[in-house]
Amino acid sequence: MQWTDPRYRLAHAESRLARTYFGGEAFPSFDPEMGPGNLATFIGSEPHYVAETVWFSPCITDPENHPPLQFDPAETNFRIQMAIIEAALAARAGRYVVGLPDLIENVDTLVSLRGMETLLADMLDRPACIEERVAQVNAAWFAAYDCLYARVKDEWGGSTWACFFIWGEGKTAKLQCDASATFSPAMLRRFVVPGITAQCRYLDNSLYHLDGMQCLVHLDELLSIDELDAIQWTAGAGRALGGDPQWYDLYRRILAGGKCVMAVEVKPREVVPLLDAVGPQGMFIKVEAESEEEARALEEKVEAYR
Repeated sequence: MQWTDPRYRLAHAESRLARTYFGGEAFPSFDPEMGPGNLATFIGSEPHYVAETVWFSPCITDPENHPPLQFDPAETNFRIQMAIIEAALAARAGRYVVGLPDLIENVDTLVSLRGMETLLADMLDRPACIEERVAQVNAAWFAAYDCLYARVKDEWGGSTWACFFIWGEGKTAKLQCDASATFSPAMLRRFVVPGITAQCRYLDNSLYHLDGMQCLVHLDELLSIDELDAIQWTAGAGRALGGDPQWYDLYRRILAGGKCVMAVEVKPREVVPLLDAVGPQGMFIKVEAESEEEARALEEKVEAYR
């Protein structure tokens, strides 16, 4: 199975990495994820794999009486995850780093365990129960991260959050709450911020994935988390991509708030205007070029901003 077979995953990764030029700060990495948010599968959700996507079935029918959500390293899906990581570690031969999977946390994981609409009703009808469940999810996140980090950390103690191509000395992760597109800043403060803050304190390098126009209402709350290091912006389907000038003010606002910016889906021709507009300090720009020649030419252009 393409998602869970270590041999397939390695062959696919080897093919991709062998045909890719890594310029600037880019580096070859192996992404072991078995679908974004697979922490949910470690604590009760059943995964469903098809060729193009993965989804997780809700498993909590009664949040008041469901057993505590706990991480067990002997759980079947986690052992499959570790088998993929171990295979990559054995085969890498110094050619690439092995990253951490995109676990996902807090309310977003509860969405997989309970269902979106049902969980939103729970947040209104039984908020104390949901706060407790979020705390359990995040405790499971810490336990799973510790197990994974112990295997993939490099000789500098660094780690890579593979799906976002970020590396940092020590413990590194991307954090999020995409479900916050459906609720208010007050609900974010109650259900999400405590867990995110605890994660940022635990991590050495933290990046928040801010996804969708409806989530912009939460930006000030995120900027107020002192321990958060950086924010990545994704506008959403049908919107301009990360290098469009309409996002310059947003990037300036994030930088002024004391956070670094990750700009994604930026076209090569947009990089220099973006740097001229917001400056290079605190900017991490993800770019995909059509050819190695185009990538090398861009490297020469941005060298002046170092």
